[in-house]
Formats: sequence, structure tokens, C-alpha cells
Amino acid sequence: MSEAQTVQLSYDDGARAVELAREAVESFVRHGQREQPGSMREAFYARTGAFVRLESTRGRGRLRGCAGAWETSDQLGHAIVEAAIKAASDDSCGSEVEPKELDNLTVSVFVVSNSVLTNDPLADLEIGTHGVAVDSGNAHGWLYPTVPVENGWSGAEFLSRACRKAKLSPTAWQDEETMVTLIEGQVFRERADGGAVEEL
Repeated sequence: MSEAQTVQLSYDDGARAVELAREAVESFVRHGQREQPGSMREAFYARTGAFVRLESTRGRGRLRGCAGAWETSDQLGHAIVEAAIKAASDDSCGSEVEPKELDNLTVSVFVVSNSVLTNDPLADLEIGTHGVAVDSGNAHGWLYPTVPVENGWSGAEFLSRACRKAKLSPTAWQDEETMVTLIEGQVFRERADGGAVEEL
């Protein structure tokens, strides 16, 4: 089970979370530096996980990076910065984000509020509410809660895709030795049209 503290962000906190992720990505990509959260809002001191997702707005769009952790002892502000840097690095999607790409990226942040290890993933999974993490041996994979909604996936497809991301069999989520964790939280994202941050 996660040691995450239950946290509920206000809209303003969520907008700041996205802004912080954007600042961390730009500082890393332009200068190779790690952004410090600085003076943080109260909610950002909670010790909980966070994920950052970077998507290109060019052409048909594509995932440029996604990183984070649902289990962490870090304060939220630091977890966001760490996830943003990893998402922009070549460890995420195979190639580091370049400065020329920054104006064509959409940044989103998934702030973890709760996580539950489940013995019946398909029955317990709620599409649009839960992200999924799959662990088996040294294999690990996870997916954002918004991904199945965006792609029209069923619960079974969502679980299978998480397994594939972990480089496991698509049906590994049904195996007894595979641990499936359902992750709840809030997702805030920059609008592709440059408008205000939205909560999904």
C-alpha cells in the first residue's frame, strides 16, 4: 500500500502544479538545470506521488514523455519537479525533449490522492477514475487515468495496455503473481489552444 497522504487540490493549486511542471521542463531542456519548487502552496507539502505527461501538439500529436511515481516519500512539489524532468529526458520516450519543441508541448499533471492494491482488477477498476500500475518481478508499467477515456478502451483493454507497457503478456494482469494497483487522483492539463488550465 502507498504511504501517500490524501490530498485534494483546488483549481488554483492544480493550475500551479501544471505551471511548476512546465517550469521544470523548460529549465531542464534549456539549461540542464533542476528547477526548485521555491515557496510552495500548502497542498504541495503533502507527501504524495505525481506523474507528468508531455504531449506534442504538432500534426496528429504524440506522447513525448511521461514519468512519475505513485509511491514516494517526497513532498508533492518536489515529486512534480522530479517527474517533469524525467518526462523530458531520454529515459522516458527514447529521446530528450529539445528546446524547439517546448512551444508545441501540452503539459499535464496527475496528482495521486489514493492507491489500492486489488485482487480483482476488472471488477474494481473504474474507467476515468483510476490510473493503473502493474508490477511483476522486475517489470513495471503504469498508465494515466485519462488514457482509456481518450482512446475508448474497455477495462480489460486498459489493463492489457498497462501490461504491455511493462513488457508483460497482455493477460498478465490475470496472473496471481502480478500486482495491480489502482491509482486515484486529479489530472490538470494545459489546453492545446493556449487557454487556461483545465481539470479533467
